[in-house]
Amino acid sequence: MQNQPNLLFIMTDQQRWDAMGCSGGWVSTPALDRIAAGGVRFANCVTNSPVCIPARVSLATGHYPHSTGVWTNTRYTLPADTSTWLQAIRQAGYRTSLFGKTHLHPHQGDLREGEPLLHAYGLDDVDEIGGPRASAKLLSHMTEGWQRKGLWRSYQEDYAERFGNKPHVVRPSVLPFDEYADVYVGRRAAAYLAAYDRPEPWFCWVSFGGPHEPWDTPEPYASLHDPEAMPPPAHLLDDYADRPQGGFDRRKRLPLSTEEVRAMRTNYAGNISLIDDQIGNLLKVVEARGELDNTVIAFTSDHGELNGDYDLVYKETFFDGAVRVPMLLNTPASRGGELAGSVSDAFVEWFDIGPTLVELAGGRLDHRQFARSLAPLLSDPGAAHRPYAVSEYDNEIMILGERWKMALNAAGECYLLFDRLQDPAESRNLAGRPEMKETESRLRLQLLEHLLQHQRRL
Repeated sequence: MQNQPNLLFIMTDQQRWDAMGCSGGWVSTPALDRIAAGGVRFANCVTNSPVCIPARVSLATGHYPHSTGVWTNTRYTLPADTSTWLQAIRQAGYRTSLFGKTHLHPHQGDLREGEPLLHAYGLDDVDEIGGPRASAKLLSHMTEGWQRKGLWRSYQEDYAERFGNKPHVVRPSVLPFDEYADVYVGRRAAAYLAAYDRPEPWFCWVSFGGPHEPWDTPEPYASLHDPEAMPPPAHLLDDYADRPQGGFDRRKRLPLSTEEVRAMRTNYAGNISLIDDQIGNLLKVVEARGELDNTVIAFTSDHGELNGDYDLVYKETFFDGAVRVPMLLNTPASRGGELAGSVSDAFVEWFDIGPTLVELAGGRLDHRQFARSLAPLLSDPGAAHRPYAVSEYDNEIMILGERWKMALNAAGECYLLFDRLQDPAESRNLAGRPEMKETESRLRLQLLEHLLQHQRRL
């Protein structure tokens, strides 16, 4: 294919859908806002699973958790012979690279020993890191550097104290700013792109480990946002006592004060702004190379963060704060066009980014998978994409459509039901109410049809 665009795929870990200037207004993200202004923002993007490993396995494979069998954060290695969209990008003539986290194989030992796996998945040049927690115990190029500089022990001690006492404590990282993981990932990717001199077009996956907890954003970003300007947490104001129980009910509620929630959200926003500045630096490198006019930019996150919603932290639920994620797509054709800055309300699932990038690269996917390219929405953002979006976790399943969001427990019983039009804040749980029986039955049938249509053929 002549004039193939370069592909810059940027991903964060645990960034909720409203945590951008262009979507929620409470986080400063000029680089992400610039990407959105030159492309399409997908306002109804849902992760395939509100937890790291199942979501990332679905991203790589184009299959749902019920098909991959990866329902939770378990010790799992994606087999080396798995068909992935990354391989299709490489087969289309690209030099492929990764900087950051994949979580497609266990975070243990020395991550560098897993590089042959990443090559098999479709990645040529690799500098992989673990997540913030895993980096306290596993070796990578990054943590070896911490060890060499005498920093790793302090990092390990800080993590042990945090998670041994108050996991949601807010305080800056013990690492110097230049050694902070998100700074490391951004700078390694920028250096790679600045020095790239191969004849092939490049695909660069930049996968930040933040804003995943802990709340350890370094200064000056920790103090960048005003705690008083943070959005208040969501709460259930009405919940039917006789409804079935599900995963949400098993989560431990925390006695979070207003000040603690504001502190977490302020720190979280600061981490996102730090990452946004790293993204801005990447864009400057691409511009300096004279390649921005021939580069596709995609941005998303694997799942969200509750940050005090419903007196919970982390993810692992089907509430919007955990299950809805950002999705931005900016292409040479979209920039400066009349549709630049459009917002699509189509129902999108986060693994759709894989076949999208393959199509924009001029490649093809020959294996069976269920992700769908978003490319048609670039020319018609108002078009439909899916009739609804689905997410799965721990043998439970959620469906989100124009009017209703429903979650079923492992026994197939409805335990969460929200009217998205009348109750966008998800404050009234209608599950189990006698008058909602017909609605629950209709949505359950839609999910059953979805499951039957999206089975993996072995």
